[in-house]
Amino acid sequence: MDFHLSFFVNEKVYLRDPESSELGKRLVKSAIDLIYELGFEQFTFKKLASEVATTEATVYRYFENKHRLLLYILSWYWSYMEFLVMFKLQNMTDPKQKLQSIIELLTGELPESSGTMDYNKNFLNQIIISESSKVYLVKEVKEINKSHVFKPYKDLCSKIAEVISDYNPEYQYPRSLSSTLIETSHFQQFFSNYLPKLTDVQEAGQKNFTALFLNNLLFTVLDGQSVK
Repeated sequence: MDFHLSFFVNEKVYLRDPESSELGKRLVKSAIDLIYELGFEQFTFKKLASEVATTEATVYRYFENKHRLLLYILSWYWSYMEFLVMFKLQNMTDPKQKLQSIIELLTGELPESSGTMDYNKNFLNQIIISESSKVYLVKEVKEINKSHVFKPYKDLCSKIAEVISDYNPEYQYPRSLSSTLIETSHFQQFFSNYLPKLTDVQEAGQKNFTALFLNNLLFTVLDGQSVK
């Protein structure tokens, strides 16, 4: 795919919109690269400032802390995934095919796009798998949620839930199943790569394992029978 995308991110996430300046865009792009390389725990604004040849104080003008920066990155990703789901499904009519395509999107490589300021999709995908739960599995989540900063994630879940309901209108828990699919895709990809004994993966790093598992889980739940 050849496109460059920009999404609205809740202004409560940042102090100054990174999209408003070239420096802000570089900060986010470099943050993705550094978080992928170092991990979120070892990532600091001091290291980010050094990477983009600016001051730590400048970084703090854009984001209150690194948790908010990670939330910004994830908000962008959730909006991007909703866009991909809608783009991928627009010409499909079969709900089962739609669900299978959603699983492909959740477990496959993200499509690259053009533009010198575009984010590294491979790095972004790995950050989502490894770090995404850190923005909401926090004590302050209720307070954070009051600002509606998780809306992009909720919108993505809602979109997938709609397809689940189209496939089986009698199923009572489409939103719960939707969020379970997303979170399980992250956990199973992480476990199959680093803690394979927590999964039934036949070979560590097996690329299609999570997709096979999610298809089995999803249609076993919706059809009441195992899928092979």
